[in-house]
Amino acid sequence: TGRPFFGDAAREAALIARVAAACEAAGLFESLSSEWLCLDAELMPWSLKARDLLRHHYAAVGAAAGVSLARSVDALAAAAARGVELGEVGERFAARRSMIDRYGAAWRRYCWETPTLDELRLAPFHLLASEGRLHSDRDHVWHMETLATLAPHDPILVATPYRVVDLDDEAARADAIAWWEALTAAGGEGMVIKPRQWIVRGPRGVCQPAIKCRGPEYLRIIYGPEYSAPENIERLRSRGLGGKRSLALREFALGLEGLARFAEGDSLWRVHECVFGVLALESEPVDPRL
Repeated sequence: TGRPFFGDAAREAALIARVAAACEAAGLFESLSSEWLCLDAELMPWSLKARDLLRHHYAAVGAAAGVSLARSVDALAAAAARGVELGEVGERFAARRSMIDRYGAAWRRYCWETPTLDELRLAPFHLLASEGRLHSDRDHVWHMETLATLAPHDPILVATPYRVVDLDDEAARADAIAWWEALTAAGGEGMVIKPRQWIVRGPRGVCQPAIKCRGPEYLRIIYGPEYSAPENIERLRSRGLGGKRSLALREFALGLEGLARFAEGDSLWRVHECVFGVLALESEPVDPRL
């Protein structure tokens, strides 16, 4: 939405300069005949931007729940040692304590100290536009291969791993599932599933441009420590996604139109028409965690 990521303008300028230098070294400016590039990327760690959120929300929830559940589990263990019949209560509280521990481990993976730019990690995955051109006509493999050429030129730049999957091939599907399971088991957030082309039309119109498929431990950060309890899973599965999907498609269309106008040198007010449209859509009351 156009808000600066860094509060420190000098640090922001230094990061952009390093990315620009990598683009120059990789020959992107020359090959695209452009003096500027618009990239979509993931910048880590979270703690760089959301330190207060981490301290007052995630850390606070984990600490409070950890202390209270530890005392409850200890009290139940003492009662069981005295011969009190606990039934499933002891197992249930032990499971809750385990979920809290996993919650803390999940969000800590995305936090580390960043005294210099060298501790940052930037993983670009879309080359959205360059001078006079929108690159939505290129498939996602082109974007991944093109942006992977940046990584050798600066250690803060990371090539985003990906797989191309033939959905008609059972072995290819199984391999993709195994890759996702290994990725998330190692602490990865998950993957984003996309059609190979940017814009694909099906029987019902434009297909969803992307679907996030997050791992079970990352979902603990989004939905809460105990989301994986059977009763909570059933409640989460019952929620409808129609509103979120419709919103995503409208924002996608407005975003592409705004980028196209900017790349073609259209007037600023014409670009801002699309920007304000996206901002208006984001004000709709849709659960942001979906």
